[in-house]
Amino acid sequence: MDNSRTLILIGKDNLDKLKSKHVTIVGTGGVGGYIAIMLARAGIEKFTLIDFDDVSPSNVNRQIVAFSSTIGRKKVEVLKEMIEDINPKAEILIYPQRLTCENIKNLIGQTDIVIDAIDSVKDKVELIAFCKLNSVKIISAMGAGNRYDIPSFELKDIFSTSDDGLAKAVRKGLRERKIDSLEVVISQSKAKKVEGGVIGSISYYPAMSGCYIAAVVVNKIVDGQI
Repeated sequence: MDNSRTLILIGKDNLDKLKSKHVTIVGTGGVGGYIAIMLARAGIEKFTLIDFDDVSPSNVNRQIVAFSSTIGRKKVEVLKEMIEDINPKAEILIYPQRLTCENIKNLIGQTDIVIDAIDSVKDKVELIAFCKLNSVKIISAMGAGNRYDIPSFELKDIFSTSDDGLAKAVRKGLRERKIDSLEVVISQSKAKKVEGGVIGSISYYPAMSGCYIAAVVVNKIVDGQI
């Protein structure tokens, strides 16, 4: 992979830092897929990708892995191929499995940071609790659905967030686990109410969330926080 433009910007030492880090992404759909691709293009070369889901027709409007040609395939398999096409030297472990309390230890393994891009509250809380208990760095993505305004995101502690239904549900689960802090990336916009109970989505919102999270991770690595 030609990193010459990144090298000009951040220098060899910082690029080497990025290349040396192992990033685990749990959930490779709308947000997680963009995180993976942005990190790969930034210089990350070691990934673990975890997601049980297949690409479906309803994913095409927002997910980087979703094309007419990939419908029915495992998201982690498609994403692995995309990263390898960007950087053939990339080392990528994929697990097309749902994360559970029984398999979480084996799936997470040794990593420098976990990025939680899971939709399920139960699975999110399980992953966060595991990482907190085992001193694994983690950043969690909050809601990116039911919004179509101009996206604006921020990094903050989940216990300082408001107007996000997903964050509210996760906070409740974390309190039950006696966890009192968690870095999350959250939209500054309030979700809109939609009919029918299905979460609405648009092309750019999950992508912007994923790009923001990738930027947070890159900056934390460059600054020596990861």
